[in-house]
Amino acid sequence: MNKIKELEQYTQYLCEVIGHADRHESLRDYCRGLMLPIARKSVEPLAAHIAPYGVSAKHQSLHHFVSKSDWSDETLLARVRDWVLPAMKFEGGVFWIVDDTGYPKKGKHSVGVARQYCGQLGKQDNCQVAVSLSVACETASLPVSYRLYLPKEWADDEQRRRKAGVPDRVEFATKPEIAVEQMRQLQASGVKPGVVLADAGYGGDTGFREAISAFGLVYSVGVKSSVTVWPRGRAPLPLEPHCGVGRPATKLRRGPGHKPVSVRELAQGLNARQWQTVCWRQGVNGDMVSRFAAARVRAAHRDEKRSTLRAEEWLLIEWPDGEPEPTKYWLSTLPSAIQLDELVKTTKMRWRIERDYQDLKQEFGLDHYEGRSWRGFHHHATLSIAAYGFLVAQRLNSGAVKKNAARPKPSALPEDYIPRGSSAGTAPRPRFNRHAAPLARRRNCADFTPLPLLRLKHRQFMTQ
Repeated sequence: MNKIKELEQYTQYLCEVIGHADRHESLRDYCRGLMLPIARKSVEPLAAHIAPYGVSAKHQSLHHFVSKSDWSDETLLARVRDWVLPAMKFEGGVFWIVDDTGYPKKGKHSVGVARQYCGQLGKQDNCQVAVSLSVACETASLPVSYRLYLPKEWADDEQRRRKAGVPDRVEFATKPEIAVEQMRQLQASGVKPGVVLADAGYGGDTGFREAISAFGLVYSVGVKSSVTVWPRGRAPLPLEPHCGVGRPATKLRRGPGHKPVSVRELAQGLNARQWQTVCWRQGVNGDMVSRFAAARVRAAHRDEKRSTLRAEEWLLIEWPDGEPEPTKYWLSTLPSAIQLDELVKTTKMRWRIERDYQDLKQEFGLDHYEGRSWRGFHHHATLSIAAYGFLVAQRLNSGAVKKNAARPKPSALPEDYIPRGSSAGTAPRPRFNRHAAPLARRRNCADFTPLPLLRLKHRQFMTQ
């Protein structure tokens, strides 16, 4: 089938869940615009390239569609998911990848903006942060849930919430809590369960790991070097025997000299034979190789408040050659019989979400939205994922290597196009060049009758 026809079929499939027919053209145009190879993909440039001779009208319709129209992001993302996932090959495993991404922002009025850690900048700065859940196989991945993290100062500020259009149902939730809710919804939708992968920002949260296990899912998630564990052969002290007086003890115990160790201490105490060099995939610049070790442990976080032992799980450690100490740690509930190379390969599949965000931001304008509202932020992100999902399905179905194989071509802009926001008197670009030839005029200067000289007593002036 012709790629343009497939795109029309895809957008028609999406249009079935966005309500009124007046929105259909805007959805098609917005998705098509996001696929164009243009530098900026906010509403105004999209309108200019989609309808170069009717920019104002197109801008108005697209802006209303993305900022004001009341259609469901969750329903549209489910539609995208149902189109793309059947094209994925899950023979090598199913992976649910949790992550977040930051958008540097100036000012304080854009919804959810606050000084917080921004992964894109690698430091604390003014930004927005969104939490996503992606479904992945070995060859592709797709974000299937996406939600803005609303900092506490925003969640508690009624005036800012009202101005940005934050729904009343949205309350403060930590990023791990948002991710747990996303997994709950994905599991309820009937999507094939997968191994949950996440970095230490999520894996270090004990409640997050316990929620995954409560869903019946397995995980392999990053933790910080300070996380404490009980090595194999050690555990909290059992319940104190009841002496017949008072209430029976209900909590496990720790005692002098009987405490868990940090994963950093445990890693540095392993012997040389426990470390193996593992290649987990082929990268652009060669094989991805490092040194790893794995040990069976029990997580120790607040286990003195528990009455039962936690189950054993894997502690996976990466210590690259040349580094003074281990660099990364993961806890995993993958099977106890799994081989080290398979444990590493599965854990390292989290790289796919980094590819998602790279493509979504650089190629599909995920971070180009310039509005301030809750609805506009999520609508733009949903449509970026929808455009991305179409090309993911195209690549999987056709076996194409080039990710831009199915992209439409942009329309040429008129010579006198002036972007919104330019000063009112701005001239078309050719007029800025003093060496450019003057533009032809419709009137011929010879048609005008010369004006007479104005005679004064001592001087003569010529009118122009």
